[in-house]
Amino acid sequence: MNGLRSFVLRTGRVTKAQERAMAVLLPHYGLPDQGILDLDSCFGRSAPRYLEIGFGMGGALLAMAAAHPERDYLGVEVHTPGVGCLLQGLEQQALTNVRVICSDAVGVLRDQLSAQSLDGIYIFFPDPWHKTRHHKRRLVSPIFVKSLARVLKTGGLLHLATDWADYARHMLKVLEAEPAFINPQGAGVYAERPAARPLTKFEARGQRLGHGVWDLIYRRQADTHHNP
Repeated sequence: MNGLRSFVLRTGRVTKAQERAMAVLLPHYGLPDQGILDLDSCFGRSAPRYLEIGFGMGGALLAMAAAHPERDYLGVEVHTPGVGCLLQGLEQQALTNVRVICSDAVGVLRDQLSAQSLDGIYIFFPDPWHKTRHHKRRLVSPIFVKSLARVLKTGGLLHLATDWADYARHMLKVLEAEPAFINPQGAGVYAERPAARPLTKFEARGQRLGHGVWDLIYRRQADTHHNP
């Protein structure tokens, strides 16, 4: 990456319940933010592995984990209120197939995940950095996409969604230019919103306001020129 962060740490209010979750639950569900992760040891089993980058308040991640107990989910988020909220949900629903890293996804991908260790990656509604002067901070970039390709297995899923048309066009351009990924819908085509993607409160509110949402779904293809 270019050294610019794709996020700004906000000083949002952390509730007492979220504080308690961070103190009591994070030691159980959390993973270290440095060192290569042995995911079989982290989850206590071998299973298909999916990563959500920037899970927000955790709604989509909780829904996916509850719907697919046969899968393991790794969530990466930098904002404490969201991490605390997810942890509360994990406790309330007694879910055992989620682990959390409170860190920058760029470093996690680069330093903590082994090559071809994931079956899928989700990036739902990343910060669009809509002002032109801030576009350089957007998470989805050619270098970042190569880091996603490195950790995905051949055939692995990459699913992104955004409600900003300009960012959707940017994502499409970046992904279409990366030879490690193939677009099952056809070159340059957005995907229909899959029923399996949970509808978040954020997205539902946008729909009521008439906002569009663009889904991009790609598969990791075998590439002899790609060095894991």
